[in-house]
Amino acid sequence: MGYKVVVAGATGNVGREMLNILAEREFPVDEIAALASRKSLGTEVSFGDKTVTTKDLDTFDFTGWDIALFAVGSEATKIYAPKAAAAGCVVIDNSSLYRYDPAVPLIVPEVNADAIEGYKNKNIIANPNCSTAQMVVALKPLHDRARIKRVVVATYQSVSGAGKEGIDELWNQTKGIYVPGQEVAPKKFTKQIAFNVIPQIDVFLDDGSTKEEWKMVAETKKILDKNIKVTATCVRVPVFVGHSEAINIEFEDFLDWQEAQDILREAPGVLLVDKREPGGYVTPIECVGDYATFVSRVRQDSTVENGLSLWCVSDNLRKGAALNAVQIAEVLGNRCLKKG
Repeated sequence: MGYKVVVAGATGNVGREMLNILAEREFPVDEIAALASRKSLGTEVSFGDKTVTTKDLDTFDFTGWDIALFAVGSEATKIYAPKAAAAGCVVIDNSSLYRYDPAVPLIVPEVNADAIEGYKNKNIIANPNCSTAQMVVALKPLHDRARIKRVVVATYQSVSGAGKEGIDELWNQTKGIYVPGQEVAPKKFTKQIAFNVIPQIDVFLDDGSTKEEWKMVAETKKILDKNIKVTATCVRVPVFVGHSEAINIEFEDFLDWQEAQDILREAPGVLLVDKREPGGYVTPIECVGDYATFVSRVRQDSTVENGLSLWCVSDNLRKGAALNAVQIAEVLGNRCLKKG
């Protein structure tokens, strides 16, 4: 027996990816419902070889449905997730609304799958921020071996992390640069994104960090270890899909770079591509459509007693959002909602 599955926000970038990945991974779906706002009502979306017509999120009855994958943003989630949960449907939410709620588990299956049992508190599970998800997948096996004390990370985040509007702005600005009189002023981003980088993602906080940077700190502590110190600089770059991260790690114990490579080579969810030669690493354009978190450029950091540096790349619409949500659903099905 399979599950009755809802995808809320099915016409957005992440919602469409959720439908694709459910089909690709052959998640046991008996019945699928694709939900959207009224302005997108009736839009057709693909689910494997099937075409599904979207239904109205506002009037949908979640009674009798098993799992709902939410990709509708915090405001809509605040309204509809509690309704779904109260109806007995387990919500896996991609927004930031519940990530920091101590009663709601924040899950990356390769890292803290055992925390899934906490879903019973509210019938809700949170999906982490895209930049956090790929980082903790790379950090977890190294932390198990040598205990991480501190992480310094600089991100290079694609415009798809800002949704369709971000993708459109990069595309239109790039075209406008080559056509006199058709320049496109910044709207989604604070400055021109075409041929530029912007050291701001989300709003500024009182301490000078941005909310995206704060998210990486808070979520890493909740998912991996509350004792790890994290400092992040999050940067938007003119890449359509795929987040990259330069990660510097300080450990309690010494870890040789070659042993670190061996550990990462066997780690769940990680694909090590690390040849010390031109092109012997993965870039964001190469990770698009892939499930893996790619790690390259593993090397010793001689400026601290026990340090390593590495490069981490992943498809932010997949591992950073839709894939992780589907993986949570798989863990939920295997451990908590077994049927048949």
